[in-house]
Amino acid sequence: MASSSGNDDDLTIPRAAINKMIKETLPNVRVANDARELVVNCCTEFIHLISSEANEICNKSEKKTISPEHVIQALESLGFGSYISEVKEVLQECKTVALKRRKASSRLENLGIPEEELLRQQQELFAKARQQQAELAQQEWLQMQQAAQQAQIAAASASASNQAGSSQDEEDDDDI
Repeated sequence: MASSSGNDDDLTIPRAAINKMIKETLPNVRVANDARELVVNCCTEFIHLISSEANEICNKSEKKTISPEHVIQALESLGFGSYISEVKEVLQECKTVALKRRKASSRLENLGIPEEELLRQQQELFAKARQQQAELAQQEWLQMQQAAQQAQIAAASASASNQAGSSQDEEDDDDI
């Protein structure tokens, strides 16, 4: 059982959740702390029992993920068949909520803009980005050309001044 493992808190349902369920189920009844603790332990044990059985069923069917069908089969095999109709209702509610969440999070649907228009806008943005990239590349190329020309001019100027300096040295040598 959970208490024998040493980390009791890791293997139990949060007490706040159980207290809330108790208050919702029995709004006008006071429940002792010992009774609340017992309910928490019973819930934990029930979940452990169902999940262990569902895991065995999952393994027998050579699956790696426990599905809702495995849980329903576990309920049936453990003698909790009377819960199955309620479990199926809750499962359907969960699927509906999950579907609504997925739809709500879909930004495309929330925009109210047809997909064709969004694609057109996307292509327009891509074209604009390509144009900006081409302009940037052109500017970089021109700057490189200008730098190369300046380097050639500087090299030619340095060469000319070296030649002028060496011819001046030759004249000075002739004077001696």
